[in-house]
Amino acid sequence: MKTGPVIAVAAVAVAVIAIGSYMIDFDVTDEGALPDVDVSVEGGELPEVDAEVGSIETGTTTETVEVPDVDVDVDTEEAQIELPTVEVNPPSDDS
Repeated sequence: MKTGPVIAVAAVAVAVIAIGSYMIDFDVTDEGALPDVDVSVEGGELPEVDAEVGSIETGTTTETVEVPDVDVDVDTEEAQIELPTVEVNPPSDDS
């Protein structure tokens, strides 16, 4: 097995996890409680959690870039192409 693709996949996985943890802001609004230590079984209480997530907007923009001329000479000419755009907005910090 080639190590190059394995390293690339691992790097992409780490990047996705890092971005994912950056995009979610958990605020614990009510502390959880464990059940009492009795012989009888009583259910615990889950904490209330408000999760705010960021937004990602994608789109395109038109830019002028130099592209090579297809002729035999090495001249370049400018052409307008659409480039993808990504806007990442993390959740606002309430503190």
